[in-house]
Amino acid sequence: MKKTFTIFMASACTAIAAAAQEATIANPQEMEKQIETLESEVSKLQRLKVSGYIQGQYQWGEEDASLKVGTANENSEKSFNRIGIRRGRIKFTYEHGIASAVFQLDITEKGVGFKDAYLNIKDPWISSIALKAGIFDRPFGYEISYSSSRRESPERSAIFQTLFPDERDLGAMLVLQAPKSSPWSILKLEGGLFSGNGIKQETDSRKDFIGHLSAYKTFGRFSIGAGTSSHNGSVYQGTEQVYEMNGKEFVLNDNESNKGRFAKREYVGFDLQLALESGIGTTRLNGEYLFGQQPGKENSTKSPNDSKLPATPTYIRNFNGGYAMLVHDIAKTPVSVVVKYDWYDPNTKVSKNEVGTGGTTETDLSQNTWGAGAIWNIDKALRLTAYYEFNKNEETTQLAGFDKDIKNNVFTLRLQYKF
Repeated sequence: MKKTFTIFMASACTAIAAAAQEATIANPQEMEKQIETLESEVSKLQRLKVSGYIQGQYQWGEEDASLKVGTANENSEKSFNRIGIRRGRIKFTYEHGIASAVFQLDITEKGVGFKDAYLNIKDPWISSIALKAGIFDRPFGYEISYSSSRRESPERSAIFQTLFPDERDLGAMLVLQAPKSSPWSILKLEGGLFSGNGIKQETDSRKDFIGHLSAYKTFGRFSIGAGTSSHNGSVYQGTEQVYEMNGKEFVLNDNESNKGRFAKREYVGFDLQLALESGIGTTRLNGEYLFGQQPGKENSTKSPNDSKLPATPTYIRNFNGGYAMLVHDIAKTPVSVVVKYDWYDPNTKVSKNEVGTGGTTETDLSQNTWGAGAIWNIDKALRLTAYYEFNKNEETTQLAGFDKDIKNNVFTLRLQYKF
């Protein structure tokens, strides 16, 4: 049986080859058309690019810590640990002519969600203007748009996680930047209108303006980048109760006309990036400073990121915060070391023992973090990060449990594969 099958297959292959040769000789034009069709299909496939990365993560935290993988602590009196997929990103980019489209998904044990869905159109005349529309990174500062696959610290700074949840928003913006051949190419202006509700559905008719003006220049082995950002928006007031700081306390304004109106949401930011190449490696220093007004809740200063309008009293606070991060790539090794400090003060009108009086709560306590770690770039695709965070909260004798620093330090060990 085996011998018969082998003879049959050999005969079939010979017949097919002969037919193909005859078709080639007899119909060269047909063969040429088939080749052109094949080249066209290959060209279409080349327009589609697939990339992504996966971050497997182990985290240990003290008893009051909040980890980025797994569930909350099952025993509030002991430290705990969790494993999980911090990010599992796959990105599809299709580019043809002056337009491109991007879709990015996040796949972890928690489920599947989308991160990006936008189109980008470049002008074909002066190559200096681009229109971006959909769901994409907010054009504010430096750290928001700095990819999580490249960032040296495991997470973005606390102030960005609070004011810009998910980093992205639904909107449209213009990008102005001269071609690389122009001396003006060092300047970049981004600005647009956004829903102000993150990646969730828009819930009101107001739009937020976000803009970023930046400059970048290289001088031999030294480079410098700087920028300034503005966020001018609003937050829907779900009740007539609006609390504003007067001196060291919240004062209630319960005018009936407050409900359905909008509280101002305004941020100003400055960012700076320095890099120097030397015989001992490359040293980079990045920093940002933000301040402004944030409408929130009694127990949260997080920006809107919900599919429903708020139905709780509005608390308006002035804030400031930022970070400074030093990274050194050790010469002739695949190892980098990093040190980072970041802070967030959600209510600059009160501090220390003033918090807990005048209607203020633990939400009004400032926080800061010292982080230090090392990165091993195993190869172009694999990266191992070890990072420890010393988290410290502002202390006050007016709130039970916050008369001393709570125990919420975190250690992260992450293995990343990028493709």
